[in-house]
Order: sequence, then C-alpha cells, then structure tokens
Amino acid sequence: MGRGPSILRFDAFSKTVDDARVKTTSGGILTLVCILTTLLLLVNEYTEYSRIVTRPELVVDRDRNKKLEINLDISFQNMPCDLLTLDIMDQSGDMQLDLLSSGFSKIRLDRQGNEIGQENMRVNQEFALTSSDPAYCGSCYGAADQSRNDELPQDQKVCCNSCESVKQAYARNAWKFYDGKDIEQCEKEGYVDRINARLDEGCRVRGTAEIARIGGNLHFAPGSSMNFNEKHVHDLSLYDKHSGKFNFDHTINHFSFGLDDHSVADYKTTHPLDATGHKDGQKYHVYSYFLKVVNTRYEFLDGRKVETNQFSATQHDRPFRGGRDEDHPNTIHAQGGLPGVFFHFEISPLKIINREQYNKTWSAFALGACAVVSGVLTVFTLLDRTIWAANRMLKDKKDT
Repeated sequence: MGRGPSILRFDAFSKTVDDARVKTTSGGILTLVCILTTLLLLVNEYTEYSRIVTRPELVVDRDRNKKLEINLDISFQNMPCDLLTLDIMDQSGDMQLDLLSSGFSKIRLDRQGNEIGQENMRVNQEFALTSSDPAYCGSCYGAADQSRNDELPQDQKVCCNSCESVKQAYARNAWKFYDGKDIEQCEKEGYVDRINARLDEGCRVRGTAEIARIGGNLHFAPGSSMNFNEKHVHDLSLYDKHSGKFNFDHTINHFSFGLDDHSVADYKTTHPLDATGHKDGQKYHVYSYFLKVVNTRYEFLDGRKVETNQFSATQHDRPFRGGRDEDHPNTIHAQGGLPGVFFHFEISPLKIINREQYNKTWSAFALGACAVVSGVLTVFTLLDRTIWAANRMLKDKKDT
C-alpha cells in the first residue's frame, strides 16, 4: 500500500467525478462535428485502401530464346496487292522474304478504300499449265541455262513451266520483269491481264509473323525481293513503269508485338501506332518507324497473367531527292533508297512486370484509421478547451 501513491503519479488517464463534469452547447456541437469528420475521414481512408493500382517492376528478360510475334493490319490506298511485298530481316543476317505468300490475308481495295475481295493465294502464285505434252519444258527466256536440256532426262531439265518460275529466274539475274508481257507462261495464266486490271487498286494486309528476339526491320516495298551480289534488292520495274500511279500512302489499323489482349488497361500506350499513318501522295518516298520493344507481363488481382509487349515509336519520312527539309532547313536528307514503309525494331533486354495491388496494406489501413480517430479527437479536444476558456474569460469580465 505504501507504493500506491508513487504509482498514481504515472496515471495518464486521470478521472473526474460526474459532479465535476460540465456539459456545454458548444461542446455538444463540436462532438457532432467531430463524429462526422471522423466518419468522413475513415471512409476516405477505406477508399484509399481499397483502390487498385498497378505497380511496375523492372527485371532482366529471361525469355530471350522465345520467338516474338508481330501482328499487323495496314491499308495501302495506292498499292495493288499484286505489287506489294513484305520482308523481314534481323541483325543476325536471317531473312524472311515475300511473307505475303503465307500467313497473311490480302484484301483488295478500291480507290475509296472499300474492300473488293480477299486474296487468299500468293499474289504471283504458280499456276499449273495444262499441256497434253508430258515432255513440255517452258522457256526461261535466257534467265537460266537451258543449253544442255537436250542431253538430260526430262526430270533433270531446266524448265520454267509457269509464270512464277520465269519471274524467279529473272530475279536471280536481277532482270526487270515488268508485267510479264510477251512471256508465254504469263499470258496463258492470265497474269498479265490480272496485273494490268488491278493497277488502280489498293491493298489491306493483315496477319502475324514470327521473329527471333533480336533487332531488325520489317518492310513493305514494291516488286519481288531478292538477294543479288549479297545485297537485298527489289524489282522496281513495274513500279517505275507507271509514273502517274502508285505510292505508299498508308494507314496503320493495328500494329503490335506478342499476344493481343484488349483487357490491358493501358491499351493505347501498348499500341501507339494504331490509327496512324501518312497520306502525302509522293511516289518516291520512304516512311520509317523506329520501335523499341519491351517484354511486358500484367499480373491481375484475380491471379490472371497476360504476357504481351509494349513499345515506343518514333516516325521519320523523307523524299528520294534528298536535300534540305522544307519545314526544317537545317536538316539535310540523304538521297535515294527504296520506296516503302519500314519498321525498324530493337528488343530490350529488360522486362516490365505490372502487378495489380491494393493501394495500401491492411496494416497501413489500420494505422491510418487509428491516426484519423486520435488526430480528430485531439484537435477537437483542444478546440473545445479553447472555446471553454474563452467563454470563462468573457464571463469573468462581465461579472467584474
């Protein structure tokens, strides 16, 4: 019992008897305001706690050996499907030539951009020539050595039995093919008539290509592509022949890398080239897009994971004639080149993981709620005591 008074000195929760308590109108009003303020702040604290945010994390990409898909949907208003070629080249030296022959759909467009029909076959697809002569061996028109055909059996002869085989023979020699006029195989297959009948059309290309995860470029250009003297070239003979036709005005309806998932919240930032393009009407013009691709994974609260890719894009275009830029005189463009649309891409060695999380943890919410209650009580207690002291002071002055 002797130690009791010394312990009482440490009591921070001293009590008052009911007879000593004084209740005032101002105190009642402050109490109601205190309760409302506390409730509002607690609701705000809970809203902040339950808000879902996406937090990014940067890690090293360990999926470098996996293939990367390129998804595209591009409309060319003044380039017929028969003349359009798509190639992919990467920094390792690998090339994928004439990809429009497989894995892509080509839709013919009229001058107004309306769809005419879908081209399911290869533009320069090889048509089988019907001939009653089993010994038929078509001429290659000097593009291949057929001088020893008389000495060889039928299955070893060098023959060009289709328009496409003649065209390939021309390409190996970097000869100009034009529209195949006066070439027997092309005339019989209707290739010449088909090409000339579609010169005023456009083309919409849709499809997916698969590439290695290394830098490179994907480009649309006119004419058949080939490798000649260790250089990548295109047969521009038909493109050059018609001076008043053809250009690479285009609209990018969609362009993406990897899986397309429209549930991703920042869809617009994931596909920045969608609904963009150029309409300059210039025949000899190069359009270049420089893309930096970052492997990305989205992890949602429901446990779902989406593997996709984000990329940034910058654009540049220039005329063949080179010289000073009309809008920026200090910029001097290079001369020459290949008309077309080029997508140069770089693959980042890093990966972004975007995780959906609640804005606050449960412990942070509990601490915040306690801080709200204690803070409001402290402020209103001080305010009540200030008002009480002021009232007492005014009352004492009146009494004197």
